[in-house]
Amino acid sequence: MDFELIPVIQFQTFLVVTSRVAGFVSAIPVFFTSQTPARLKTALVIAISLTLFPLMENSVPQVDFSPAPFLLLITGEVLLGLLLGLIARLIFTAVEFGATVIGYQMGFAAANVFDPQGERQVALISQFQSVFAILIFLAIDGHHLFFRVAVRSYEYLPPGQFNISGEAIPYLMRLASHMFFLGVQFSAPVLSVLLLSGLILGIMARVFPQLNVFLLSFPINIGTAFIVIALTLDISASVIRQEFDLLPERFLTLLTFLNF
Repeated sequence: MDFELIPVIQFQTFLVVTSRVAGFVSAIPVFFTSQTPARLKTALVIAISLTLFPLMENSVPQVDFSPAPFLLLITGEVLLGLLLGLIARLIFTAVEFGATVIGYQMGFAAANVFDPQGERQVALISQFQSVFAILIFLAIDGHHLFFRVAVRSYEYLPPGQFNISGEAIPYLMRLASHMFFLGVQFSAPVLSVLLLSGLILGIMARVFPQLNVFLLSFPINIGTAFIVIALTLDISASVIRQEFDLLPERFLTLLTFLNF
């Protein structure tokens, strides 16, 4: 091999590593939001790539560096990171979905706030539960998981072997359906109590026709919902923690499916 080409090959290999790391890091739900400056994102990706490149350089096989195949390779590497980030994003989406249902049922249908991360209007309870999930994610060093998976991913899926024609898409669809189940699981305790509260208020409305049940239901439902949320907060935290603990297994399963 011509020694003059070694720096060029190393730089091309670095670009391959950077593209996969960029996909992984940009998918972290906490740090890479629309409010994060682009320069900060770029600097963080380059810094992490420079740190991990010595560990990954020997794991990257020889690839075709022709313009068209190389562009497809870079695109596939970035898409791989985004797909893995989607698995983590589904957990936060499930938390927001369950909290949104709770907010509408307890009377906060019109009380929305602006979410700077998603640049959209969200329910108050949804914003609270989302921040709660982010704090758990940071407390268990969930962002470190992405870096560890980025290194191990080359053992399961070398560059250039990205294939979505196997079981990868059905597996992602199963995880998406699990998101709805998880959202219902978060909202079930509060919805059960609110259903019972509505039943009691309905009986009171029949017994005492002069009672203004509509105005009375707002403070009762809001207060009851907050009490149930406070009592079940530990359970919600354990469920969220369990989902985050399953992320490494889900990441490696998706990498295995993408290699078929």
